Amino acid sequence: MSVIRLSRVVRADAADLIAANRASQEYHLPWVTSFTDQSGFDNWFARCLTGANVGLVAREMASNKVVGVVNLNEIVAGAFQSAYLGYYGMSNSRRTGLMTEVLRAAIGYAFDDLGLHRLEANIQPANIASIALVRRLGFQQEGFSPRYLRIDGEWRDHERWALLSDMPRQARHA
Repeated sequence: MSVIRLSRVVRADAADLIAANRASQEYHLPWVTSFTDQSGFDNWFARCLTGANVGLVAREMASNKVVGVVNLNEIVAGAFQSAYLGYYGMSNSRRTGLMTEVLRAAIGYAFDDLGLHRLEANIQPANIASIALVRRLGFQQEGFSPRYLRIDGEWRDHERWALLSDMPRQARHA
């Protein structure tokens, strides 16, 4: 039985997400710069309403606390059926295994509900915990992208990891 609930972001999530991001800001850096005010939430939320982006919020079932955020970005249909996977956990849930469950649910949503074929996660090489997480879920390393994303004012290198819908599913549901 799942201990987390993953759902598409709604406007009512704003206060909880802002508070969780503020409390986890130091934990997130240098990997991600998360929004910490209403304007930042509004910008992220607007991206999730239109275009090819889906924002998901993960909450612990028992406490309803936000444990993580998942983004399915630049979703492309047609012959590609792919999206970029972005995610971050909150400091209050670090090293609990909850983000493994969160990403399992997000992968199921992307492949089973959205019908995608491919998810790509780009991760900074020094982010050992995040690399271990995608590896645990069956992602395969495909390459290295120098100066791939601008985070906190600097261009940062990333490793490219991918998971295909027709890869063995036991890793995702273990």
